[in-house]
Amino acid sequence: MASNTIENYLKAIYSLQQKQEKVNITDVSKHLEVSAATVNNMMQKLKKMKWVKQEKYQPVTLTVEGEKRAAMIIRKHRIAEMYLTEKMGLGWENVHSIAEEMEHIDSSILFDRMDELLDYPKYDPHGSPIPNKDGKIVKMNFHLLSQAETGSLVQLVGVEDSSKELLEFLNQKMIRLGTEMKVLEIASFDKSLLLEMEEKDTLVLSSKVCNALRVIEVEK
Repeated sequence: MASNTIENYLKAIYSLQQKQEKVNITDVSKHLEVSAATVNNMMQKLKKMKWVKQEKYQPVTLTVEGEKRAAMIIRKHRIAEMYLTEKMGLGWENVHSIAEEMEHIDSSILFDRMDELLDYPKYDPHGSPIPNKDGKIVKMNFHLLSQAETGSLVQLVGVEDSSKELLEFLNQKMIRLGTEMKVLEIASFDKSLLLEMEEKDTLVLSSKVCNALRVIEVEK
């Protein structure tokens, strides 16, 4: 069994690879908030385990085995989040840190049973896809709210950031997965959005928040 630290590195590289074409040592360093020297040392260990490929001064890539291991860690994390919300009644803002601990439990029977009790969900409470047992993940088709055009009607399908601060903010604004919003105006100064909500109330969201919300277009 890999250590928690090694699993965190695999997950970090996997997550970065989902968002950008190339992942370098600096990217991993910033993501995990550790020094570049520490990352370099870990890369040597992961290379010996044949879970990553990386030449000096070149991008880091997961091997096929490394990618599958990383996907399984993320699978456990997201199943745990779903179980905590759906079966234990915890809010979506409270499950991430608990799932961070649970993802390191080495018990396939536990997570398979949780998956079964949840009726095999495809997405976690934050709208992110759950990898299947083969490590395959559903390709998501969305754009960020900050990219929406004036007059468009969109529906929230996920968040880029599952931090407690953002999710508590969304709770306060009564915004959850499935919420529909119409873009009334985009401020030229700070790119904040004036939105019409489902109850016909209006709301202004900052560009920072809009950059963290995944949406899809809804036909009018």
